[in-house]
Amino acid sequence: MSPAKPASETAADHAEPVVFRARSVSKVYPGTTALNQVDFDVLRGQVNVLIGENGAGKSTLMKILAGIERPTGGELVFEGQPFDVASPREAMALGIGIVHQELNLFPNLSVAQNLFVGRERRGPAGTLRHGEQRRIAREVLERMGQSIDVDRLISELSIGQQQIVEIARVLVADVRILILDEPTSSLSESEVAVLFRLLAELKQQGVAIVYISHRLEELIEIGDRFTVLRDGELIETGPRGDVDIPWLVERMVGTRIEGPYREVPADQRPDPNAPEILAVNNLQLPNAIGGRLLDDVSFRVTAGEIVGFYGLMGAGRTELFETLIGLRQASGGDLVIGGRRLTEKDDIAARLEAGLALVPEDRQLLGLVQSQSVARNIALTNLKRYAGLAGLDFGAMDRDAQRMVRELLIKVSDTDVLISALSGGNQQKAVVGKNLLTEPKVLLLDEPTRGIDIKARRELFEIMDRLAKQGLTILYASSDLAEITGGADRVLVMAEGQITADLSRAELSEDALVAHSQVQRFEKESLA
Repeated sequence: MSPAKPASETAADHAEPVVFRARSVSKVYPGTTALNQVDFDVLRGQVNVLIGENGAGKSTLMKILAGIERPTGGELVFEGQPFDVASPREAMALGIGIVHQELNLFPNLSVAQNLFVGRERRGPAGTLRHGEQRRIAREVLERMGQSIDVDRLISELSIGQQQIVEIARVLVADVRILILDEPTSSLSESEVAVLFRLLAELKQQGVAIVYISHRLEELIEIGDRFTVLRDGELIETGPRGDVDIPWLVERMVGTRIEGPYREVPADQRPDPNAPEILAVNNLQLPNAIGGRLLDDVSFRVTAGEIVGFYGLMGAGRTELFETLIGLRQASGGDLVIGGRRLTEKDDIAARLEAGLALVPEDRQLLGLVQSQSVARNIALTNLKRYAGLAGLDFGAMDRDAQRMVRELLIKVSDTDVLISALSGGNQQKAVVGKNLLTEPKVLLLDEPTRGIDIKARRELFEIMDRLAKQGLTILYASSDLAEITGGADRVLVMAEGQITADLSRAELSEDALVAHSQVQRFEKESLA
C-alpha cells in the first residue's frame, strides 16, 4: 500500500476540535529521514492513537510536539497559533506533557520528589513545601487507583510501579495534551483498566490524549482516531468506527498477520521422558519490612519447555527471575540446574556458569550499554571467552556477534553500529544474542516484548520456538494475556510472591489466568 495523505484542509478540520495540527512535517537526521511530509491532527477530548512499527517515526513526531526535537520542515499550529518551542519546559508551560517509553526518573529521589522535579512548590522565602508536594502526590496516585508510598525511593519500586509514577509526574501539571508512549508495557490487565478509567476522566475534562502502543487490542478498546505511520510517512488516518485490528496490521506492515504466536497443541503436556533441567525448591526472598517478596516458591521444568509466568504488578515475577540469576539474595530454598545445586551463596557468575541467563525487563538500563556497538554489547556477558594472554580477541568477538545477527535476524548494516541506533525489537534480539553466547541451559526472559512492535514480537516468539526445539528451556514473564496464552507450553501464575496455579495448555484461558492471579494460595502438591 503506497503512502497516502489527506488534503491539507477539509471541512472536517474545521468541524473537529483540533488543538494541535502538523502539516507536511519532516525530520531529517544525518543519513536518515525519520519523518517525510507527515500530516497529523490532535483532537481535544479524544484518544488520538498513533501507531506503526519500530522506526516508523512515531516517537520522533511526539518529540517534536513535546519540544524535545525541532522539525526540519513543515508547519505546526497549537490552539490556532504557530507552534515553535525549543524545550520540553516550554511545551509543558503550554500544557503539553509526555510520558516516554523509556523511564526517565531519578532513582535516588522519592516518589513525591520525582513528581515535582523542575516545578517544586516553594514558600515565600523559597523554601520547599515538602508537605504540600507529598499531599498532592498522594492525591494523584489515589486518583490513579494506586497505593504507592510517596516517600519511597524510586530505586525501591518495580518497573511497573515506576511506570505509574511516570504517568503521575505529568498529571500533577495542568495538561491540555497528554502524550503516552507505551504506557502499559509493564502493567497487568487490572492496572491497565485503572489507567483507562483515568483517561476517560481526562477526556471528559477536554484533555487531548496521544496514545502510542503496540498492544493492538487495547488500542481498539480506547482509541477514537487512528493514524498509521510507516517508514516515516503517513499511511492513513481513520475514525474509531472504521478501524479494527486487521485494518491496523495491514497498514502498519503492508500485509495481514494472523494466528497465535506459536502453534502449540491444545492438549500438549510436558514430555514425561524429557530430562528435568531446573528444579526450584522452597525459594524465599524477604522484603524490607519483614515480609516476603517470594514465599516458598517451588516448580520444575524439563528440557525444551517454554513456560510462561503471569501475574499482576507486584506478584513477584521479576523478583523470582532476579533471584534465580543472583541479582537478589534469597533467604531460603535452593535450585538445581542440570544436576548442579545452587544456594543463596552462589553469585551471578556461578549461575551463568551453571547454565542460567537472564534477559531483563529494562533492556536499556540492565541489558545494554548504549554507548557501545552492537558487537561489543553482544560479547559483553562472555568476555572471559575472548580473554587471552595478549588481551581480548576482538576478531572472535566480531565473528560471534555476526553469527548472532544472522541467527536472530537482527536488522543492522554493520555490527560496529551503536546499539542505540537499532529499533527496540532489534535491541531486544541483541540482548537475547548476548545471553545465548553463554550457552545456557535455561533462558529467563522478563517482559521480552516490552516496547516492540507486532512484527518484532512474532519474530521473537519464532526464535524462542526454534531454540526450544533445539533443547533450550525458556521461562518468560509477561503481563500480556495474549502473549501468555499464545506462546507458552504451560503457565505458572503468581500472586503475592506465591505460585497460585500451574496451567497446562488444555486448562489455559484468559479467565483462568485472571482468576488465579488474584488467589493467594495454591496447593503445592499439584506442582510436584
